[in-house]
Amino acid sequence: MVELADIVRSHGNEYLAKFGDRMPAGHKKAIEAIVSCRTEAMGGHLECCDDSDCNHQRYSYHSCKNRNCPKCHGADTSRWLAKRRTELLAVPYFHVTITIPQELRRMARSNKDELYTLLMSTAAESLIKLGLDSKYVGGKLAVLAVLHTWTRILEHHPHVHMLVAAGGVDTDGHWRRTRKTKYLVCAKALSKLFRGKFMARVKKAFPEESFPQELWQTDWVVKIKPPIKNPKKVLDYLGRYVHRIAIANSRILTLENGMVTFRYQESETRRWKKMTLAAEEFLRRYLQHVLPEGFHKVRYFGLWSSANRKQLREVQQLLATRQRKEQPAEPVTATGRICPCCGKGMMVVIEVLPRRARSPPGGTVVLQTGWGR
Repeated sequence: MVELADIVRSHGNEYLAKFGDRMPAGHKKAIEAIVSCRTEAMGGHLECCDDSDCNHQRYSYHSCKNRNCPKCHGADTSRWLAKRRTELLAVPYFHVTITIPQELRRMARSNKDELYTLLMSTAAESLIKLGLDSKYVGGKLAVLAVLHTWTRILEHHPHVHMLVAAGGVDTDGHWRRTRKTKYLVCAKALSKLFRGKFMARVKKAFPEESFPQELWQTDWVVKIKPPIKNPKKVLDYLGRYVHRIAIANSRILTLENGMVTFRYQESETRRWKKMTLAAEEFLRRYLQHVLPEGFHKVRYFGLWSSANRKQLREVQQLLATRQRKEQPAEPVTATGRICPCCGKGMMVVIEVLPRRARSPPGGTVVLQTGWGR
């Protein structure tokens, strides 16, 4: 199976030679991490079967833990969800998506830290302001915001996904449900409010920029999906968005003659289709979604903000119909540690491998540039 790391190994050198002097440091770090992930460059362990009749050995290399790597973060998702279970409210949840228009995307790509921060904070604040209106909720909402910057074909498309509890806390500390079970706020009102707030802040932050009049004459895309009632589905939903990256290895089909073919699901028809791009264009599209170093793509607002933890606990107790215990972490079992050769013995660590350790016989091919060496 072709992986993102294979594309970088094959075409990363020429990409760096052509664009390296203009690439952000974070892009170069992502490239190096992806190509080194789970190779001898990261160090690891040598394991051996404890069955005396087998003694099968295997090398197990460490992951890079870079948030742009498609091989990492499965365990991070589990740990993150375990924490969120302690904050979940026993109510339905709405999914709200807000997107900035095409005319602002070039500016956003050149000023990621500032524009992405404005996108997330303004989207959440606009939603919270409408939630305070008694005709919608009349209380402070709980909002979890996750930034995404891509389409299914890896084009630049900054938007924020927000998970919002179906209700809020009023000024007296009482919980108020949404006025209608299938209705959070007016999407058109949210679109106008967000547009006004966002443009005012962008113009203040970038006074030298000029903006086309069309930005004020069109409705900005705001989508509010029907509520999710099952808490387990809510958690699954959270996990899908929080650690998702622009493309998974499972979607990459072939790398042949400098061309990359990958599959994507069309939004309208839900059918899977294929797209083929030159490797250089594929890498360009992928790297434009690498976020600035230290940027938080998941943020909490309203009742879920860190300043309102005490009030959140009080609301949880108020809403709980029965005592809910936090689900314990799954215990570590022998699954996956049984010897793949004999099927009877257990694989035990017999040696710790430092970074840049020797390759196993017939092992990983290392880039000639120095990546992973």
